[in-house]
Amino acid sequence: MSQKPESAQLPTCPSCEEPLESGDLFCGACGYDLSVVPPRPDDRPTLVMNGPGPAEPEARVAGVEWPTVTGTDSSGTPAPLHLPEELLGLESSGSRLSAHPGDFELPAPGVPGAVVRDSSARDYAGQESNGPASTGREGAGPKDSGPESAGPESTTPDAADPRTVDPGTAVPSGGKLCVACRAGRVDTDGYCENCGHAQPRERDHVEQELGAVAAVSDRGLRHHRNEDAFAVSSAALPDGSPAVVAVVCDGVSSATRPDEASAAAAASANESLLAALERGTHPQQSMHDAIVVAAEAVNALATAPGGGLEHDPHRHQNAPACTIVSAVVASGLLVVGWIGDSRAYWIPDDRGGPPARLTEDDSWAAQMVAAGLMNETEAYADARAHAITGWLGADAYELEPHTASFKPDRPGVVVVCTDGLWNYAEGADEMARALPADAAQRPLHAAQVLVGHALDGGGHDNVTVAVLPFALPTQGAGSAYSSA
Repeated sequence: MSQKPESAQLPTCPSCEEPLESGDLFCGACGYDLSVVPPRPDDRPTLVMNGPGPAEPEARVAGVEWPTVTGTDSSGTPAPLHLPEELLGLESSGSRLSAHPGDFELPAPGVPGAVVRDSSARDYAGQESNGPASTGREGAGPKDSGPESAGPESTTPDAADPRTVDPGTAVPSGGKLCVACRAGRVDTDGYCENCGHAQPRERDHVEQELGAVAAVSDRGLRHHRNEDAFAVSSAALPDGSPAVVAVVCDGVSSATRPDEASAAAAASANESLLAALERGTHPQQSMHDAIVVAAEAVNALATAPGGGLEHDPHRHQNAPACTIVSAVVASGLLVVGWIGDSRAYWIPDDRGGPPARLTEDDSWAAQMVAAGLMNETEAYADARAHAITGWLGADAYELEPHTASFKPDRPGVVVVCTDGLWNYAEGADEMARALPADAAQRPLHAAQVLVGHALDGGGHDNVTVAVLPFALPTQGAGSAYSSA
């Protein structure tokens, strides 16, 4: 049955904690005057569900009802009055409550002690923000949990509660701060040591724009990481005229570390092209040499440590591999080079002119069509269509870089892409319809639209596309090179 609670007697002395007996007026050990200890206040509900509300409070601060403080602490000193704005408070995400609802105070990157106010979202800058196979060698890649596979937060008893962590806390020594709990250090495997969340990979979505070229790469909707890579750049030829470069690589998912292979190939090919063009080497020769350099960079990964098999020692190990396609616009000349089934398309600004595919796939389907054994529709409908017959990697059959040069007679754009895009716009006419009409003026927007086209179509693969405008040389300025 319920009973009304009575005022409890003090069990111990507030001063020395000596046990007391009922009726004591002074502590028998230290002589503390027990009469100065106020009796327990009457119970007063803070919320009335049914009935009149509580009496008007004795203090009202900053529009918040706040009761007057009564009582003393163990030394007999009156308890201090804390105003609402003086109390420390954190949101459930671990961010400090602001005096202005909706605002957050964030550490300013690179400025010790400075903060940035943001009324829309938290600043996660600096924190790591990586279906059908695209090639015959591709298959289910190594198990690698991406952001979509992040599990629930850890409930380990000794795990730090993110709500009690000051958002201004410095990044833990030797690592990055978790974007989920804002408290734990991110381990080398990409997971938070505190809450266990997988961190967004930097390569999940990447965009880059230069004045005359732009590229976008996206993980897609089905893959657990982005195994594509690109590089865009520009250089000055010996005569001072510009040369623009776009390189796109697609990692082979059934190979070991395909994301590393594509990144190494794109970076090394780009560096080789820039160096050769600046020396005055013909763009087509520069392209051939760059693909050879990219192949050597991928081959070197086969013997490099960190194969990643410690997580799955029973998985078959093979050499890292990728495809490559690249385009160079220099002095009125358009040069493309490739190995594999990534492609380059020519789309004239005047859509009345015919678009064209500039590359031929190194694939089973292309071989069947070339041999006259199947037409293109039959070949690409076959389950073996995307089995590639050429790639960069230590286990490639032989290295045969393909290069071609063109001298367009009208302005247009070159679309350089992986099969994650052209699977949804395979023909040149289809690609032309998907490309915005103002692609030459807004290459980044055009690349974004093409990636969106692939994602809207299903996004079964990683999607990477570079858009490289081609303008005719000015009147009287001929090409320094002749097409081969």
